[in-house]
Amino acid sequence: MGLAFNLFCSNALCLLVLLPAALCASDPYTRSRAAFYGTPDGLGTPSGACGYGDFGRTLNDGVVAAVSNRLYKNGLGCGACYQVKCNIPSLCSQEGAKVVVTDHGEGDRTDFILSPRAFAKLALPNKGSELKKYGVVDIKYQRISCQYPGHNIKIKIHESSRYPDYLAILIIYKGGKSEITAVEVLQGKQWKAMRNAYGAVWDLPNPPKGPLTIRFQVSENGVQKWIPVWNTIPSHWKPGASYDTNIQLPS
Repeated sequence: MGLAFNLFCSNALCLLVLLPAALCASDPYTRSRAAFYGTPDGLGTPSGACGYGDFGRTLNDGVVAAVSNRLYKNGLGCGACYQVKCNIPSLCSQEGAKVVVTDHGEGDRTDFILSPRAFAKLALPNKGSELKKYGVVDIKYQRISCQYPGHNIKIKIHESSRYPDYLAILIIYKGGKSEITAVEVLQGKQWKAMRNAYGAVWDLPNPPKGPLTIRFQVSENGVQKWIPVWNTIPSHWKPGASYDTNIQLPS
């Protein structure tokens, strides 16, 4: 552990005190462990608990992860981004992997179960196969802003939707570090709450007719705000379709 010097003086007497460096600078990383799951192509799984489907398989070029309860947060942690680094100097890169949460799962004291491609990203060039032999590795991680250059936030109609009687949606390509904690649909002059069905899926039976205006509540560091998206979902919406909001949260 490094040492920092503090000098305390009283009248003519000065006292040199050695303080641990940890008291002077806080480490933003949390220590944990990470494993990986298997897929034929190394990408994510389309059956992740967040409900992203095939979008979750290829999101962030397949560098995705399932996370433990404390990071999954009953689905509110879906879509969060983390920088993950492993701790074997001969095998692990300094940058590590920047992963997106698409699933829920934990193993032997792990906070992350990574896709094969994400786990390989932890390693130095050409060291991925050797790192995988460990199965589980010690890591450190921190929350980072999600960044999707060239993408606005989109509203994706979940494949379980049934026009016009049942609407389920996902909010995708959400940048920054905020979490979506509530979603509402405008019905007449009143806002009607959507239910957090599971993961990142929000649903509503018997949705209003015509173009739909929604708003979503985002929370970051205890600060909450509502963001309205006017007439984004057309009258004749279709399961599987995505609709651009023309907005993006700051990173």
